[in-house]
Amino acid sequence: MKTELILPPAPDDSFERAAMERGHRLIAGVDEVGRGPLAGPVVAAAVILDLENFPEGLNDSKKLTPKRRAALSESILKQAQCGIGVASVAEIDQINILQATYLAMRRAVEALPVPPEFLLVDGNRLPVEFQSNAEAVVKGDARSISIAAASIIAKEYRDNLMSALAEEYPGYGWERNAGYGSKAHMDALKTLGVTPHHRRSFKPIHNILYQE
Repeated sequence: MKTELILPPAPDDSFERAAMERGHRLIAGVDEVGRGPLAGPVVAAAVILDLENFPEGLNDSKKLTPKRRAALSESILKQAQCGIGVASVAEIDQINILQATYLAMRRAVEALPVPPEFLLVDGNRLPVEFQSNAEAVVKGDARSISIAAASIIAKEYRDNLMSALAEEYPGYGWERNAGYGSKAHMDALKTLGVTPHHRRSFKPIHNILYQE
């Protein structure tokens, strides 16, 4: 008997349409990338899509090939209104990664060319500033096309940033691991040491510095 492959549903515009039915028009999806890496900033994006004209194939950025993600990022930037926010390594170490993520999200929303009326935010928690006009959507990058678009923009921006930093600090493999704690990255930390782009508040980096 042949088993039929059942694919998970792609994100759709149901969250956006529901917000529109409540009277909102400019609805931005918000997502972040880079909470887990040992190096580099955390990056957020906010995207307001035209629901009558947006790129086909929007999905959680982690489910896309690098080539497809790059092409979609280019299309989103052309067809939608986008804002990008970054919280630096210094800010992550100073205020913790959760608060730095919220800071990047606020900056992304503030960077939009027009102020949104309502936000769809990936995750199960909202920054305090968003709570009066936003909805948290668990696994939102796989459920909402606006959040999926934001995840693509944020990941493409951060991956390119980490590739540029990899040229400045070769040997850690950031162009491949984006600063996550892969074996190659951890091995390089032992031989090359900690760079200014490593998060000193993260335990593996803190432990290396403490041992030194």
